[in-house]
Amino acid sequence: MKIICIGRNYLDHAKELGNEAPTEPLFFMKPDSAILPLKHPLYIPEFTQDLHYEVELVVRIGRLGKHIQEEHAHKYYSEIGIGIDFTARDLQDQLKAKGHPWEKAKAFDGSAAISKDFVDISSLKDPKSIHFQLLKNGEIVQDGLSSSMIFGIDKLISEISKYMTLKIGDLIYTGTPKGVGPVKIGDRLTCVLEGKEMLKVDIK
Repeated sequence: MKIICIGRNYLDHAKELGNEAPTEPLFFMKPDSAILPLKHPLYIPEFTQDLHYEVELVVRIGRLGKHIQEEHAHKYYSEIGIGIDFTARDLQDQLKAKGHPWEKAKAFDGSAAISKDFVDISSLKDPKSIHFQLLKNGEIVQDGLSSSMIFGIDKLISEISKYMTLKIGDLIYTGTPKGVGPVKIGDRLTCVLEGKEMLKVDIK
């Protein structure tokens, strides 16, 4: 099982971090060991002083595929969940400044929180504009719509499958909207998908 994460897929988020909008999907990987076990808190790693949350819609691949055409991509998934891509922002900034890969800042153990339940996309009111939020200690800090993605889900699947085979169970974190920010010990993060609480993570 692969975890494929999309960077800078919302224009407002790219702007808030001072990044240019990409002209093609930007993606990186997390190992399966990055998945935070359900109902487990996330302990802030000792190597960062600036750990950030990034809420994202997560697509679970349902069919084996390679070189998938965009118009056929919808056949390769039917469910969507929600997750948090935790980022050691200070470490990421150091790595970017040196032109180094981001894995140390993005792929550490526990850096990929994900909801236990996934929602059948056909059951959603508007599958092309899925509403999701992240609350920090009960306050909304991120509020996004999938229709605001620079590259939609079908485009992401098509592009990723040019470079690697997608397998059943692979997860695609589709990018985060604006509002990312730091966490501290004692914070509680709550992820909401179409008005339903799907994931809670306590920070220790």
